[in-house]
Parts: sequence; structure tokens; C-alpha cells
Amino acid sequence: MSSQYIQLCSFFWGRLFNFIRLPLCHSLVRQLLYSPKANHHFLSRRSFTLMFIVIASALFASCEKVINVQLNEAEKKYVIEAVVTDQPNSATVTLSQTKNFEDDNSFNGISGAQITIADNNETPVKLTETSAGVYAAPAFTGKPGHIYKLNVIINGQVFTAASTMPSLVPIDSIYVSERNIFGDTRKFATIIYNDPSGKGNAYRYIQSVNGVKEKTIFVRDDDLSDGRTITRTLFYFNGDDSAAMKTGDNLQVEMLCIDYPIYKYWYSLTESSTGDNQSATPANPVTNIEGGALGYFSAHTVQRKTLVVP
Repeated sequence: MSSQYIQLCSFFWGRLFNFIRLPLCHSLVRQLLYSPKANHHFLSRRSFTLMFIVIASALFASCEKVINVQLNEAEKKYVIEAVVTDQPNSATVTLSQTKNFEDDNSFNGISGAQITIADNNETPVKLTETSAGVYAAPAFTGKPGHIYKLNVIINGQVFTAASTMPSLVPIDSIYVSERNIFGDTRKFATIIYNDPSGKGNAYRYIQSVNGVKEKTIFVRDDDLSDGRTITRTLFYFNGDDSAAMKTGDNLQVEMLCIDYPIYKYWYSLTESSTGDNQSATPANPVTNIEGGALGYFSAHTVQRKTLVVP
């Protein structure tokens, strides 16, 4: 039995209960009990309501149908998630493959790839596989303004990408603000910084509470806020009240200065996940990787601020 059918039945029976209970709780109880005319109208209304509920319930029950959707298996594609930052020991690449809809969501790392990253056309640095599908170059540290090139070779296929690390835009401060959401008071992190003049700056924010990373994707460009002081509240609605920020929690906010192709990747990903992309069918996010793989290669700066939630 579908959840919509159960909700509709609950709604109709609840309305019936309230309708029968109302005359007994109302100040006109005496008139309804002793006035033949009042009783006649009350019984007529009650009979009509009962008949309406029975017919509506029968219609919804008769319209219920189980539909088995046959999902075709799609050709597997490689998924590359590559990162270079201005922090030490941060150059990492994860390599996996897409899965069918019925498969579990565990990480299926792909071993045996040859992966290199080059800084401004210098000698490429080879990444070492540290575990299945995870590759790293511990001594590699990126620099703002440099262009980095990724090269991945696996099973005869070659994938390439390039990313420019933007200059670091300092965080001014973070604080926690309270907002009333549908009658409930919720706490949200707010970040303040000054966007440099000149369009093309883009940012991603990552929020963690007590070491648990929030799954909501927070991104922003400066198309409508170029050169201004930005005050950004990180609203999130994951449906889990237990995950709401509380007094005494340890809050960490990271701000990543990302180049525009990576902004387009994260923006298209969040649009697809929320169904706001106006597309008839779901689509993969925009990628900056050439050769047919999914994913992204991002060279970005990282900075963090923490506080205890008041």
C-alpha cells in the first residue's frame, strides 16, 4: 500500500472524527440535541460526509497500481576526483567506476592507473597508489596562480584535465546566527569575506559539526557581488533534526577559492541533486576532464576557521 494512499485515508478519517466530535464540543450542543430542525441538518451533513469519504477511499484504492520499472544497464565510465591545494600533503586522486542503479554505494577503487600532475609545464610528478583506487603525491604542494595539468592512463584510455589555482581570498570572520524556520529556531553558520574586484571569483564552503561533514553543497560566484563584502549564511535542510547545530558543538567552516570550471561542476551537481535544473532527465554534472571520464580536477586554496557554537 502506497504512503500517499495511507496519508489520504488518515486525512479523510481525521476529518470525519473532527466532524463528529465538533457538535459535542461546541456551545450549540443543547440546540443540536433538542432541536428537530438542527438534528435534521446535522444528520444530513454527516450522511453526506460519510458517503463522500467512502467513495473517495474506494476511488483511491481502485487507482492504486504497482509499476515495475525496467532499468537498463549503462556502460560503465571512469570517475576521477583529483585535488591539488596550497596545503602540504594534499595532492590526491581517487579513481573508480560508475555503478548500476541496483548496486550498493560502496567505493570501488580502480588500481593500476598511471597518474601524473604537472605544475606549469614542468616535469610531471607521478602519484603513488596508497590503497585501491587512491593515489597521492605527499611532497606536492600547489601555488596560487599556477596552472596544473592532470594525466590519467588506465586500461589503454587516457584522460586529461587542467585547473588554475586562484589567489587566496581571506576569511574575515565566521559566526552563528539563529533563524526561524517553519516555527523552529535553527542555528546556521555565517561567513564574511571581501570579494576582490574583477568578476570570475568563485568559492566553495564546507561545513563540519563535531567532525561530521555536512552533505549540502555550498558554492557561490561573484557574478552579482563583484568587489563587495560577502555575508553568506550556510543554510542546510537534511531532514535530520538530530543533526541540527546545537550550543556547545564544535563548528568548522572551510572556504575553497576555486576556478570557474570547478564552480560550474559543483553548481551543476547541486542543481541536478535538487531537481532545479529544468531538465527532462537527470544529467551528469559538467566536468573539466577530457577523454570521457566523469568527475573533476580542482586546484584550489583552502582556509579554515573554527568556533564553539554559542
